Amino acid sequence: MKYDHIGHYRREIIIINSIFNSLKTEKQERIINAAIKEFVQSGFDKASTNEIVKEARISKGSLFNYFNSKKDLYIYLIEYSIQVIEKIYGHIDLNETDIFIRIEKLGLKKLHIQRKFPLVFDFLFSSVHEESDEVKEDIKQKVNSIFEEGVTKIYENIDYSKFREDIDIQKAIDILNWTMFGFGEKVMNQLNSFEEVREEYLEEWGKYSKILKYSFYK
Repeated sequence: MKYDHIGHYRREIIIINSIFNSLKTEKQERIINAAIKEFVQSGFDKASTNEIVKEARISKGSLFNYFNSKKDLYIYLIEYSIQVIEKIYGHIDLNETDIFIRIEKLGLKKLHIQRKFPLVFDFLFSSVHEESDEVKEDIKQKVNSIFEEGVTKIYENIDYSKFREDIDIQKAIDILNWTMFGFGEKVMNQLNSFEEVREEYLEEWGKYSKILKYSFYK
């Protein structure tokens, strides 16, 4: 459906999305996860709405009752994913100056989110490399800045004096992030209920953290 005035078009999208937002949470999450999975695996142009509705267990008519087009669905997912990232950034305690503790807390929050939306972070990262002309400009406007803002905030007010003088701090932080990422993937593959094993997670991560601190800190 085309509109002569962009404002009219955007209002229509908002109305359509409000129908989706009125659905039960479980159904919303099922559709979001199905759509994200397909876009991550296939990219925008090749993504199949048939596969999305099959995975989400809804009719194709229902999907386009919630979203005008595949592009509208994609943009909705971009905006939704950005909100997820912003919530994580909102939990950053700038009074905590130890990079290990700060990354640990962010990792915990990320795991909580991934229990509901396993591929939401993969979706945002994949969108940065999306080549489709239909959505490339929207991605550039919406996604790139959120990563830049996040990196700035994550490392704001960190006490780097704790690192040994002979350590390349940036490389040390890269190793810390890679370790946390790999550990998070391991936990995600093992967990049935994150709440049940939270203490076990913290205890195990503490062992990795202790080794890295011994290597990097004075």
